[in-house]
Amino acid sequence: MALAACAAVRRRRQLVLGLLAAGVLLSILADCAIGPASLSPGALLHALFSPDTAPPDTRLILWRIRLPYALMAACVGAALGLAGAEMQTVLANPLASPFTLGTSAAGAFGASLSIVLGWHIHNVPQTWIIALSAFVCSMLSVWLLEALTRLRQTETGRAETSTVILCGVALVFSFQALVALMQFIASEDTLQDLVFWTLGSLTRAAWPAIGLLALALALTLPFALGAAWRLTVLRMGEERAASLGVDVPRLRRAALLRISLLSALAVAFVGVIGFVGLIAPHIARGLVGEDQRYTLPASLLSGAFILSTTALLARVLVPGVVVPTGIVTALVGIPFFLVIILRQKPGA
Repeated sequence: MALAACAAVRRRRQLVLGLLAAGVLLSILADCAIGPASLSPGALLHALFSPDTAPPDTRLILWRIRLPYALMAACVGAALGLAGAEMQTVLANPLASPFTLGTSAAGAFGASLSIVLGWHIHNVPQTWIIALSAFVCSMLSVWLLEALTRLRQTETGRAETSTVILCGVALVFSFQALVALMQFIASEDTLQDLVFWTLGSLTRAAWPAIGLLALALALTLPFALGAAWRLTVLRMGEERAASLGVDVPRLRRAALLRISLLSALAVAFVGVIGFVGLIAPHIARGLVGEDQRYTLPASLLSGAFILSTTALLARVLVPGVVVPTGIVTALVGIPFFLVIILRQKPGA
């Protein structure tokens, strides 16, 4: 009976993952079909699978504008969802997100440096210079966090979860202050570009960026799934995990490295998009439970679905205008955030 029950639970979880994957695929197709120039399902599939024989305008709309936009939304959402699931597990904090440790604010500072100071490299597009600057500063924040927590570790023998979170919060406010400073000294034209970048937008989607982000997901997901058993045990508490032979500090460092890589790339290419990494893991745990073998891929798919549908909403919310995706995710995510807070037990 117990084996049959376990098999039924496993099949249900696999079904949920399949439905989530189907939902992501449908949201991508809807994102490609809906817009000022609507594409019928037949025209969409024709241009998708036989682009050489499709009408030039349809091919241009699909392959140059809508498909990169839709795939970037799915990839960024997947990255933030996976990073959020690991973040909430290793920090034992249901309100944690990939940007808790300052990665987002550091990336915004890097982008502001590039925009305000007008950095340029011969024959390199400006968008790539901004992305590179944002990525470097995001990874710099990770190094600073590691250095700060190691200082604490040398005093007490280990760095507690609260230490990591508090150091991350300090970095968030520090980089936000630096971004405000760059906004203060920026000219009117550069200030407009900087504000638009920090709002978070998928309109900068490009095939090389999509490929790089997809590669990062393909490289990090196997390592995350390889640590699924240890992450599941960690959900029971650090002491319980340590008693079962889990090297908690090493597990946390490896997870934070994966989180930082994914969130830094996301920030570098699309700017600051919040709440996806916070909400997706909660949806995933509600659907498949705490077993990280299923929670991690469910969070990845939930994040991709959330941002795909949000990106579609951003394009149709105001006719003729693509609203920055970061604004829409904030408006949609705030009610979920309040629900999560209100559902927390006192003292939890």
